[in-house]
Amino acid sequence: MTDTPIRRSEVERKTRETDIRIVLELDGSGQAEVDTGIGFMDHMLTLLTVHGFFDLSIRAAGDTFIDDHHTVEDLGICLGQAFAQALGDKSGINRYGHGYVPMDETLARVCVDFSNRPYLHYDVDITDQKVGTFDTALVSEFLRALSLHGGLTLHVDLLHGQNAHHIIEAVFKALGRAMGNASSPRPGLVGALSSKGSL
Repeated sequence: MTDTPIRRSEVERKTRETDIRIVLELDGSGQAEVDTGIGFMDHMLTLLTVHGFFDLSIRAAGDTFIDDHHTVEDLGICLGQAFAQALGDKSGINRYGHGYVPMDETLARVCVDFSNRPYLHYDVDITDQKVGTFDTALVSEFLRALSLHGGLTLHVDLLHGQNAHHIIEAVFKALGRAMGNASSPRPGLVGALSSKGSL
């Protein structure tokens, strides 16, 4: 009988601007308990979790009386750190993943490489500056922090779409699919998926 390692992480970040705790289990079933103090981010992070088949618990408090920027960016930092911690040296995983997600008139594509080389390509044109009270420009801030602290090469493209809510929702669902695929174990693979032998 072989013991399968539990791919789990816990991350806490406390600053003068935010107080965040994340528990992530990669081999989950899409269970999300998310309370960030920002309703729209709760919705988006829940979608990422469900469509990535992770289990994710997030509790966050931040200076949202100023705006949502600090909390959203720090959520990206903490979630990136949680993935990096749970994956360790990234041995035995697919490494690459992609997701195409339609949402009515919208089609989003997200491609991920757990490369240890952070890079964000973000080509998503959202005309509306707000969805409810949420600043749509914060989507790229979240993804940039996620990429940097998770060691992700991340390409996010809007192929077409008009409705801002649909666009962002499709992006987060596609992100969940891509990260779920990339972080999944690849049968028969020993070590990192790299001709160099390590990432």
